[in-house]
Amino acid sequence: MPLEPLADASFALACPGNPPLRNNRVKASTTSVSKLRRTKFARRLPAELSELANPAHGTVSLPLHMAWSGLTQFDLDQPRLRMSFYRIVLAEGMRDDLAQYLNHGLLISMWPTLRTLISRDIRDTGESAFTELTAHTTAVA
Repeated sequence: MPLEPLADASFALACPGNPPLRNNRVKASTTSVSKLRRTKFARRLPAELSELANPAHGTVSLPLHMAWSGLTQFDLDQPRLRMSFYRIVLAEGMRDDLAQYLNHGLLISMWPTLRTLISRDIRDTGESAFTELTAHTTAVA
């Protein structure tokens, strides 16, 4: 007995006598996923930006749990590498990583541009937690 083509082969098994299953997924709402990401990121933030007192110059190496898909060494004196470094640490770093690798002065000065390069969830959570960041965002939309 030949099998009939399925409308959506990724969601159904071709079994004689069984109708094809269509779109058998449970979708999480975008709001709940965003809320979960924001909660996760909020737990990683320091109590105050002043806790981010790490060097603003020189070459820094990131561990593989953060820099898993490319460069691991960043020259903080080169603006593009510094921006990439901060994007990676914010997106991939844990609470201890943020405290170990970021500098509060650099973060504040880079924020108007950096905020456009990171996820909305990270941006909104950071700006809600630290008013110092929002004071410098009026120049960049």
